[in-house]
Amino acid sequence: MVFSSLTFLFFFFPLTLILCFAGKGIKWRNGVLLAASLIFYAWGEPVWVLAMVGSSLVNFLCAKKIVHTKDKRARKMWMILGVSVSAAILFAFKYAAFFINSFLALFGARARVPALELPIGISFYTFQVITYTVDVYRRKTRAQKYFSRLLLYVSCFPQLIAGPIVQYSDIASQIGKRETTPDGFAAGMQRFVIGLGKKVIFANICGAALSSMPLAGGGAALSVGGAWYAALLYTLQIYFDFSGYSDMAIGIGRILGFSYKENFMYPYASKSVREFWRRWHISLGSFFRDYVYIPLGGNRKGLKRTILNTLIVWMLTGLWHGANWTFVAWGLFYGALLTLDLLFMRRVTDRLPSAINWVATMALVMVGWVIFYYPSLPQAFEHIGAMFGAGAGGLMDAASLRVIKTYSFFPLIAFVASLPVAPLIGKWASALPGRRAEAGRVVWLSVCLALSVLFLVGQSYNPFIYFQF
Repeated sequence: MVFSSLTFLFFFFPLTLILCFAGKGIKWRNGVLLAASLIFYAWGEPVWVLAMVGSSLVNFLCAKKIVHTKDKRARKMWMILGVSVSAAILFAFKYAAFFINSFLALFGARARVPALELPIGISFYTFQVITYTVDVYRRKTRAQKYFSRLLLYVSCFPQLIAGPIVQYSDIASQIGKRETTPDGFAAGMQRFVIGLGKKVIFANICGAALSSMPLAGGGAALSVGGAWYAALLYTLQIYFDFSGYSDMAIGIGRILGFSYKENFMYPYASKSVREFWRRWHISLGSFFRDYVYIPLGGNRKGLKRTILNTLIVWMLTGLWHGANWTFVAWGLFYGALLTLDLLFMRRVTDRLPSAINWVATMALVMVGWVIFYYPSLPQAFEHIGAMFGAGAGGLMDAASLRVIKTYSFFPLIAFVASLPVAPLIGKWASALPGRRAEAGRVVWLSVCLALSVLFLVGQSYNPFIYFQF
C-alpha cells in the first residue's frame, strides 16, 4: 500500500485516524498504530514482516543486555551483535547475490546466483533499528522496556517504507507521551496534501514525459538538447517523488502527534555540491555522519584520513541505494566532488558569482542523476556523452522535440516549484488583510487535493522511486 493510492486515502488512513482517536490514552493509540503499521506493511509484503519483527526483537534483547552489563567489552559485543544481525539480514536480501555474481564474473564464470526478493523499505528500517542499539550503547538514550514500543518505532507506517530515517533518540519520548492538537492536525493535513500534490501531479507527469523519451538501451541516439531535457525530467521526478513522500510522512506523523525532522530543504537552490547534500535526504546524511563518518575518525585525523573517510562514506551511500555498480559509481562521483571541494574547489567557487555556482552545481547534480537512473554504466556514460555532443542526434532530435512540444512548459513550472518560491508566496499572502490569507490557503489546498484525486483516478499509478531501496 502506498500513500498516493485511493485505498490509502479513502479507506486505510481515515479508518486508522478514527480508531486512534476513538479511545483514550497512549496505550490505546500505540496499539492501534502498531496494528495499522503491521497491516500497512503486510498489505504488499505479508511474509517479510517477519524479517522486520525479527530484526527488531534481536536488537531489543541486545539493548537490554547492554544496559544490564557493566563490563565495557561485553557491552560492546552485545552492540555489535545487534547491529550485525540487522546488517546481515539486509546484506542477505540486498547484496549477497550482487557480490557473489561480481566475484564469479571476475573469473569468467557464467553461473549466476539469483537475487532474493527485496523486502520493501528494508534499508530504511534496518538503519532505524541500528540507531536504537547504538544510541543505547552510547548512553544517548535509555533502553526501551516494552518490545511493542520499539516495534512501533521501527514499523510506524508514516516513515516505514521510504523514510525519513528517524533516529531513535529523536523520537523516544514521543513514543510514550504525545498528543495531537487542532493546530497540529491542521498543519499535518496541509503538509500531507502538499506532498500528495508533489507526487501525483509533478513527479508522475515528469515521469510520464521521461518514459516517452527515446532512452531504450541508453542515450546514444539522443541529441544534446534531448539528453539534457531527459536529465532534467528525471532530476525533477526524483525530487518531487521523494520529497513528496517525505512531506506526506511528516504530515501524517504530525497528525498522529510525532515530530519528524525535515528531510529536504530546497536542494535545487544549492550553490555547491556540499550545500546540496546538506539539503537533500538530510536524514540519510545525518545517519552516515553520526554512525559511520564520525566513528571512522571524521576529519580529526589529518587530510589523507579525511579523504579516505569521505570516499568510504560515499561508496556506502551509493551501495545503500542499491546493489548495482551504477550506484557505487554515483556515490564515488559525489565522494570525488566533495574531495575536490575540500582540496581546492571551495577556494575557487567562493570567488565566483552565486549564479555561476548555482548553474555549475545543477549541471553536476543532473549528471549524477543520469548515473543513478540507468541500470548499467555503459548506458549512463552514453547518455552523459550525448549531453556533451557525443550522441547521434545532433543538437536536437525529432523524438525529443515531440516530447518537449507535448509537455510544453510543464517541466519549467515544475523546476520553479522545486525552488524556494512557496515561502515567498506564503510571506506575501500572510500580509493580506483580514482572513484572505487563510481563505486563500484553504482554496489552493482544496484544489491541490481535488487535482491529485482526479490524477489518481485517471492515470496508471507510478510507484515511489525510493520504494526499491
